[in-house]
Amino acid sequence: MSGARILVVEDETAIADVVDAYLRQAGYRVERAANGRDALQMWRTFDPDLIVLDLMIPGPNGIEVAKTVRAESDVAIAMLTARADETDRLEGLGVGADDYITKPFSPRELVLRVDAILRRAQGGLRAPRSLEVGGIAIDENGHTVTCRGNDVHLTPNQFALLRRLVADAGTAVHREALMVLVHLDSLDPRTVDVHVSQIRRKLGPCGNAIETVRGIGYRVRTTP
Repeated sequence: MSGARILVVEDETAIADVVDAYLRQAGYRVERAANGRDALQMWRTFDPDLIVLDLMIPGPNGIEVAKTVRAESDVAIAMLTARADETDRLEGLGVGADDYITKPFSPRELVLRVDAILRRAQGGLRAPRSLEVGGIAIDENGHTVTCRGNDVHLTPNQFALLRRLVADAGTAVHREALMVLVHLDSLDPRTVDVHVSQIRRKLGPCGNAIETVRGIGYRVRTTP
């Protein structure tokens, strides 16, 4: 979502600098705050599309900031914290965070997660649509897939993967982006390969439309 506005709330300057640099390199507009008070003020003036919010900022802390923001806005929130305890993660998600990123993290992964969150947020504002390419038809309203008119039964993760590939038909989609998109628990990119293999099998004669792009990921052909 190049051009989207991101508010980074992080009191550790070194981390904030890295996050800022990677997000700007990805085409995002970035503003920063180092404490909860400034974060709330910046949220109202900058009107971000997404907030990258550290849990342990000086008061009010990240949880309190998220509660205040969520009471007034549906802006996307990605919690950023060194605390990996499940209770902390559930607390963050419980107050309305859209994702939870634990330090230390890969800056590239953070950018991919930001992109995925914004895609989902934007998708929620658009009317569901039908997608069709290579004999594969996806009905987003009915959450159904057909191959040349025949029903194809996919799991939710498989549906999400195929939808992304078909929506971006003709474009190579990175494995990392597919992993983030469907919230796969495994950090092994080969997990995506297993899912795609299963999707191809279920699609039958339409499965050949999904091409492997060596060293990158997958692409759905736009022509037979």
